Amino acid sequence: MIGKKTLESEPIPAAKVKEILLEFEENHELSYEQNLTLAHVTSLNKLSLEDTEKLIEELEAYMEPKQAIRVADIFPRDMDDLRLIFAKERNAPSNDEMKEILEILEKYEIVIEE
Repeated sequence: MIGKKTLESEPIPAAKVKEILLEFEENHELSYEQNLTLAHVTSLNKLSLEDTEKLIEELEAYMEPKQAIRVADIFPRDMDDLRLIFAKERNAPSNDEMKEILEILEKYEIVIEE
């Protein structure tokens, strides 16, 4: 693509992507890729943006912001899934911290089932 380059890069949660695309859709027609992305984040993301941001804030006590966003988007249900997320990370949380992370996720899981 001529004349286009990335000025800055920052990870954002899927809930924020959904909000951005829905806001953009009000004034513009979404491209094929944007429609696919919107369908993907809508089907997989069950938390509201506010709940996702609260969850990320709580998770940042145990990990880096980038990792907290990844955990909030994937929303692992058990220790095995959580370990897979950190399989290649150098600074993965300890087992005790992972148990606490799962407890935090369980608080938000109630919201998903409603």
